[in-house]
Amino acid sequence: MDKILVLIYLISSVTFMLGLKMLSKPDSARKGNLIAAVGMVLAIFATIFLYTNSRGEHLGNLVWIFVALGIGTGIGWVMAKRVQMTAMPQMVSFFNGMGGACAALISIIEYNHLLHEVSGSMDASMTSKMIIILAGLVIGSVSFAGSIIAYGKLEGKINDYNLLGQQFVNIGLLLAIVVLSVLFYTGTVSGPLWFYIILGLSLLYGILFVFPIGGADMPVVISLLNSFTGVAAACGGFLYDNYVMLIGGILVGSAGTILTVAMCNAMNRSLLNVLVGNFGGSSAASGAASTTGGTSKEITKSDAAILMKYAKKVVIVPGYGLAVAQAQHTCHELENLLEAEGVDVKYAIHPVAGRMPGHMNVLLAESNVSYDKLVEMEDINPEFATTDVVLVVGANDVVNPAAKTDPSSPIFGMPILEVENSKNVIVMKRSMKAGYAGIDNALFYQPKTYMLFGDAKDTLTKLVNEVKSL
Repeated sequence: MDKILVLIYLISSVTFMLGLKMLSKPDSARKGNLIAAVGMVLAIFATIFLYTNSRGEHLGNLVWIFVALGIGTGIGWVMAKRVQMTAMPQMVSFFNGMGGACAALISIIEYNHLLHEVSGSMDASMTSKMIIILAGLVIGSVSFAGSIIAYGKLEGKINDYNLLGQQFVNIGLLLAIVVLSVLFYTGTVSGPLWFYIILGLSLLYGILFVFPIGGADMPVVISLLNSFTGVAAACGGFLYDNYVMLIGGILVGSAGTILTVAMCNAMNRSLLNVLVGNFGGSSAASGAASTTGGTSKEITKSDAAILMKYAKKVVIVPGYGLAVAQAQHTCHELENLLEAEGVDVKYAIHPVAGRMPGHMNVLLAESNVSYDKLVEMEDINPEFATTDVVLVVGANDVVNPAAKTDPSSPIFGMPILEVENSKNVIVMKRSMKAGYAGIDNALFYQPKTYMLFGDAKDTLTKLVNEVKSL
């Protein structure tokens, strides 16, 4: 049985790796997700029915296990089916927090097992396992608490909040956790009280760690917390000598770390700057008034339709406003109409457009936009010089020229979609309000830029009708 279980774990691990690889491309992402899910189901049921402990005993409490599986599956299924694309980052953050909580609970349970084995006190023979328990406890707790705060901030239920000397408080808390963990591991301090003090401090650190981080940086934080959860899960794999749990945790941890670094590079900022810079927070938002001194000009829907219909090349830049309005299907209809008139239409995708990496890709794929029309920033930027019209739908910070021209701007140095190089730019927004980073956009005041105000879906619908009537 043990050999069969190991073989199944190996197969499951391969499905995780294959699924992760397939997730890197939009046209194979769904299939990759299903393959990885099948591997996880296989690993779970193999553990339930084939695992035996050192005494040759199978798992007990099967009724409770299947009740818990049923409840968890039901809740997860309902949440995933009901979630809107605009709320996908919140759901990812919430689910990630649950993973961190599970890792922390494993550490708590295993610590209680150790206490039971040694009649309430720890001895030197047990300390080798304690370092893994402590690592899972601390990392899992930080991930859980931080992810729940991130969920609340993305949901609009929690505002940015800074304590006086916030960063010093955070550093002090982190040092306290590390010192206490080392003392606990060496046996200098011991007992359940100190263990739960470490747990409490870790939860508090997770909360204070995410509280001051600005809204525009939340995708980076979610990715970082996701890597934390992976590392915590890997600790559980060590505790149980479970290869599939170990490999799965390592994959999540490494993928989350790579994604975090990639997003920081996309914003031309270091991770440390993200964690202490409060980019997109309330302090930045207070400076949202126009500092350009320019004047924006509006365009009518009829003129915008004429401009696009008789263009040779149109590039659409989707942003969070497109997702909020659920306008992706109407946008795709506009694309089809323009292409029927001989217009070359593409979509420009910025790495951090929306509220999480890949947000725009998934949103447009949902409306059956062809994958080869989704062009990444590095590839589309050289094409703007030969583009007749750029239609910016709900995007803001990722097309802000201040990133290249204004050294005083918080986003200076961030790679952007260079839409200002095109012949004409039409920006669809509800108002002149600043974007998620809380800063004004110089693009709106350039001579070749035209503002088209209104809800994205309603405006796109009217544009579609105008194109049809021409």
